[in-house]
Amino acid sequence: MTQAPTYPSIPVRSIRTLIGVRGMDKEAGLRVAAGLLALGGVLKATPDDGQIEVHYDPSQHTVMDLIRAIRQQGFLAGML
Repeated sequence: MTQAPTYPSIPVRSIRTLIGVRGMDKEAGLRVAAGLLALGGVLKATPDDGQIEVHYDPSQHTVMDLIRAIRQQGFLAGML
């Protein structure tokens, strides 16, 4: 029995965006980041006071999807 050839994995093309999050401190930022990372296609989420940097796969989400996920956690969020 022959085995199928393996190919190197193709890196996911990601987009970086900054999203402003009103009232988000460091502790809340960690929760927001965890919520975003739970979404498939979000590769990195780095919170800072009042904003979060998100690297995501644009074939799986739009910026509005990310903003909705943050708003579902009870924060006001929008593009910077």
